[in-house]
Amino acid sequence: MEKTRHSTTPLKKSWFIPKNESIPHGPGEKGEPFYLPPGLELAKDLYKTNGYNALVSDFIALNRSLPDIRHPSCRSKKYLSHLPKVSIVIPFYNEHWSTLLRTVTSIINRSPQQLIEEIILVDDFSTKGKLKEPLNRYMSDHHTKVKIKRATKREGLIRARLLGAKAATGEVILFLDSHTEANVDWLPPLLEPIAIDRKTVVCPFIDVIDFETLAYRSQDEGGRGAFDWELYYKRLPLLPEDLKQPAEPFKSPVMAGGLFAVDRSFFWELGGYDDGLDVWGGEQYELSFKIWLCGGQLLDAPCSRVGHIYRKFAPFPNPGLGDFVGRNYKRVAEIWMDEYKEYLYLRRPHYRNMDAGHLSKQKRLRRKLGCKSFKWYMENVAFDQPVKFPPVEPADIAKGQIRNEVKNVCLDTGFREQNEKVGLELCLQNDTKMLRDQNFIFSWHKDIRPLKRNLCFDVSTPERGAPVLLWNCHGMQGNQLWKHDEETHQLVHLTTGNCLDCDFNLRKIFMNHCQNSSISQKWTFEKMS
Repeated sequence: MEKTRHSTTPLKKSWFIPKNESIPHGPGEKGEPFYLPPGLELAKDLYKTNGYNALVSDFIALNRSLPDIRHPSCRSKKYLSHLPKVSIVIPFYNEHWSTLLRTVTSIINRSPQQLIEEIILVDDFSTKGKLKEPLNRYMSDHHTKVKIKRATKREGLIRARLLGAKAATGEVILFLDSHTEANVDWLPPLLEPIAIDRKTVVCPFIDVIDFETLAYRSQDEGGRGAFDWELYYKRLPLLPEDLKQPAEPFKSPVMAGGLFAVDRSFFWELGGYDDGLDVWGGEQYELSFKIWLCGGQLLDAPCSRVGHIYRKFAPFPNPGLGDFVGRNYKRVAEIWMDEYKEYLYLRRPHYRNMDAGHLSKQKRLRRKLGCKSFKWYMENVAFDQPVKFPPVEPADIAKGQIRNEVKNVCLDTGFREQNEKVGLELCLQNDTKMLRDQNFIFSWHKDIRPLKRNLCFDVSTPERGAPVLLWNCHGMQGNQLWKHDEETHQLVHLTTGNCLDCDFNLRKIFMNHCQNSSISQKWTFEKMS
């Protein structure tokens, strides 16, 4: 382990007392959901251009309070008395004004000021006039540590982060998104592991800010980052030793996205992000693999919580680059995954013939750093991943329409996205274009997902009448674990013990106590394996 010069003398408790937590009854305070007042119509244009309810954001104070949802032992945790100073890099493109300002305000209000070297906002060639000179004036008047760097053309998320990283002067670079909120005492847990070992990269727990109401809630209570063999992000269960120390950082094979802290010199020793990656997609794998294979380690810090708005939809069109995500995935696979890349090509055979650009620079870097093989990574870092996400998958349990046995109604997802309810519609017959909305897989993971979409049926509460939501498939089961009872033909949610039920007249799906005789709980799959 590579030590740094920082003192190991612990503080008694937390680094600071949060500011401006004094509006207990305002809209969205304490992370509560806010609903638009009656008579105020949804601002459709704002929704369309942001992918979330930006009008709700305008009602909520920039310095709103958030619930402290850390594990209780985090509140008494001690940290080193000297920690490295940090440059916080926040790229943005046409971000909504109040959301961007709330991101910055939460960082300023909930961080020890002596630890912040600078906050660098990277404007990726935004077109909104308010994000130009008005933003300059606002930051100059309110936040002296904020610097704004502007791209001269649209660069995409990956290269925008690199622009900010190149301008950073702090010992540590901390990347955040522009629609986030830092929670109480979030910064020291990210910096301490780096102070102990500069080749450690640390990620916060990423909480959910609801795209409709901006309610703040936990995403889960911890899981190790992973991936399936199409390179969808997944989660692995915490290890027994991690569960015994709920306030301590734990090792994670893959970071969840673009929220992490890294020693600046180590980041550049690794070559930063691969600048051959376009726009976004694949960069979390490229950097995670590189960290582990080339002498570092990646940790998640449970005592650092940062909320993130997961957009309902991506509001920005493809910049005319075709399948840039697929090309990025191929590039990562060819440079870092060795023979394991074949499992990606097995599922995405068209990737094999894609042009991923010049790879020689990155391959030279891998040789120069003396990086380990991907086989080493799979055996020593992601050692339990093949159990949860085997390279060669077993057969799925069932597929096709999920039809009520008595009425001509089927489960239907329509155009629904993450965090939206599963619906009920008349069963489609020959409309192949629309049949995709009623085409499901009951996978070998025992989750139910729309065909070719990485969303799963998710139930988060045992209450009668609980909705069935679509949520990112994570493979950790729990809220997404189902059983089809072959005798009663009921779909049972194994965590709660409740059954999938419906209201034929209202066309609604919900959970209910299991009743073997109830016709509204009788479901059959089109094809059983």
